[in-house]
This record gives sequence, C-alpha cells and structure tokens, in this order.
Amino acid sequence: MKLRLTISARIALLSVVLALLSNLVLVGFIWKQTSADAVAALHREIVEQADALRAVWRTGALPALADAITHAREPGDVTLVLAIYDSRGHRMAGYAPRHLAVPLADTPFRIAMLGGEGVWASREAGYTLHPIGGDWLLVGRPLDLIEAQQIAIERALALAVFLSLMLGVGTGLVLAHYVAGRLNTIVAVIDAAGEGDLTRRVSLVRADSDEGDAFDRLAERLNAMLGKIEQLMAELRVVTDSLAHDLRSPLARLRTKTEQAVLIADPHQREAALGGLLVETDLIMRMLTMVIEISRSESVTRDRFTLVAPADLVEEIGELYAPVAEDAGLRFLIEVEDRPAPLPLHRELMSQALSNLIDNALKHGASGAQVTLRLSRGVEGIVFQVEDRGPGIAAADRAQALKRFGRLDTARTTPGAGLGMALIEAVARLHGGRFELADNAPGLIARLVIP
Repeated sequence: MKLRLTISARIALLSVVLALLSNLVLVGFIWKQTSADAVAALHREIVEQADALRAVWRTGALPALADAITHAREPGDVTLVLAIYDSRGHRMAGYAPRHLAVPLADTPFRIAMLGGEGVWASREAGYTLHPIGGDWLLVGRPLDLIEAQQIAIERALALAVFLSLMLGVGTGLVLAHYVAGRLNTIVAVIDAAGEGDLTRRVSLVRADSDEGDAFDRLAERLNAMLGKIEQLMAELRVVTDSLAHDLRSPLARLRTKTEQAVLIADPHQREAALGGLLVETDLIMRMLTMVIEISRSESVTRDRFTLVAPADLVEEIGELYAPVAEDAGLRFLIEVEDRPAPLPLHRELMSQALSNLIDNALKHGASGAQVTLRLSRGVEGIVFQVEDRGPGIAAADRAQALKRFGRLDTARTTPGAGLGMALIEAVARLHGGRFELADNAPGLIARLVIP
C-alpha cells in the first residue's frame, strides 16, 4: 500500500527538515570554528613561549634556560610541556617524556604524540621544537583542555539540535495548520461554486492586496473570477429568458401567417402572404445573429487585435453611411477632430459597433434631420461618438436601453430585438473602454471611449 502524505503533513515535514538542516550546518560551523580558534590560540601561546625561552638561552646559555623552565611552570601544572633534549632525544631537564617520539627537526608548530610510553602515548599535544646549540628546546601543551572544551561544546550543540528539531516540529505543525486552514477556505468556496453556488467568496485577511500575503492575492483573483462567472451566468439567464420571450411573438406571428398562406387560394394574395413570412423570418434571423455577435465579442482574445488608424476607420464607415442618410433625407456629418496614432483594435467588431450606433441614430433620430459621426481625443482615450437631434433617451431609461433585449416603450413599434446597444457595450469592454449615453439637447449622444 502506497503511503500518501497530505499537503499539511508535507509542509510540516519540510519545515522540520529545513530547520534540522539549517541547524546542523550552523552547529557544524560553530564546532569547527571553535576548534580552529582554540588551536590557533594554542599555536600563538606556544610560539611566544618558545621565543621567550630561546631569548633566555641566548643570554644565559643552558643554566639560565633550565632555571627559566623550572620557574615557568607552576607547581603541579601538567598542561605545559617545557623540556631540553640532547642530540639523541633524551630529556635533560623540564617536564616532558623521557624519550622524545617525534623526529628531532626544527618544527615551528605541530600536533602529535610526544612520547611512546605512559600517558604520553595517548595524549596529543601541540608543540614546537627548536635547536639550541647541540641540544633541543621543546615547548608544547597537551590538547586535553581543548578536547574537553570540544566535548562540552558537542554536548551543548547536540542539545541545541534536539531543541531545534522540536522547535521545527512545532513550527511545522503551526505552519501546516495555517496553510491548511487558508487552503480549506479556498477549497470550500471552489466546491460551492462547483455545486452551483456562485455567491460565496473567500474572506481576505488583509483587504489591501499590496499588504496581503500570497493567499490574499489568490483569494482576490478567485473572487474576481467568481464574480465574473456569476455576472456571466446572470446575463446568460437574462439572455435565455429574454430570447425565449422575444422570440415568442415573431414565432407566433410566423405560424399565424403560415396558416393563412396555406389557406389562401388566390396566387397573388398567397405571394403577398409569403412575403410577410420572409419579413418575420428575417427578424428572427437578425435577433439570433446579434446574439451570436455579442457572444463572439465576449470570447475574442486580444491576440486577434490589429493596429487600426481610428481616423481612417471613421472615415471609411462614414463614407458607407453617407448615401444611406441622404436617401433618408438626413444631413450626415463626419467630424474628425484628431488623427491619433494607430491603436490595437478588433477591426470587424469596432466596425460593427460603429455601424450599430449609426443605424440607431438613423432609425430613432431621423426627426432631427442631422446625424454626426465624430472622432476626438479625450482625457481617458479616443472617443468615437454619434450624435443625433432626435427625441433622445431620458436619463432614467438609459440603463434599460443598454441591457440585452432592453427596448423602450417608444421603440416597441419599430423592428428590432434590443441587442444593438448590448453589442456596443460588449465591444467596449473587450477593448478595456466603456460605452455611455448622454444628452445632446436635443437628441442623443452615443459615446464609445477606448483607452
């Protein structure tokens, strides 16, 4: 059976391992540095002692040196090795092994066993050996004290490792509990969303994303995503309900006219009835096409954008609609107040949005006898604007006009599905901008602002 650790257990284990490794490295460094410092201090002491005794020998020969060695050691001190050896390695004076086990050579500093018998055969010492005439001067100190200090340090460090291990376990458990708690909160919200509840959100420890931790940033983005999904689902329900409601009337008219056409015996009357069927069918097709266009605009990615010169786009669309406006008896003006540099835009959807703006102005603002297509540069970006001199839309009704299938009472008698404004707003969101309606006193200003 394969054992699988939970994320909390793995975090706790990782915390323990990291704490243990870091403390082992620290303990090893302290042990080595302490040992090196002790040996270096011993080296300095022995070299200084040897230099002082050699100076005595130079001034007073062997008798003065032997007397200095006798007085240099305190009574009962077995940690300081001072001795004079003859050329055969036999001790002549001082405290040291009777027979020297190390070679007779000029030795600045070395660690070795000085003798081969008794306690000297098991005790290492740091020493220097220098020639004095035909004899040799030995100065050294056993490493017993250093070894005892190292043993004490090792015991203290072992206790420190044990305590750090316990601390690591405690820290790991606390950290694992914290991480598990934060993750479980996020998982609970995700599970609720999977079951259809899109209203739940992850609570933030710090509301300010700059001060919050990684979990707060993750929760903030998850909440934003859930909010967007909730909004899209709400819009989908509205679209579904509105589409079903708005299609009911044209489909009912289509069925009625179909029944009437089937029962008409006169070929001319039947042909006129079939023309009415085509009109109703075209209306239904326009509604479905507009819904598809809105869905398409909301699913387009920015890699489909191309560099488009706003002034050229406005002039191109204006030239297409100028004859249509003239045929309707309207004055159509194209006002390009600025020629900004090319912008990354989705050309087809922007063209569709501007066409819808002009269509609405021609359809609902024809009584004003003038429609203006304007391009300008504002504080927030490039402004595409269509102005008419018709009846306009009251401020209280503009939010309804921007909804999908939102149709005002004054527009109920004209063909349409109430989706044109929704498409324009979707295109504005795609480009990171906004779509707004304003009063032209008289008439309506439909403004599309692109950053």
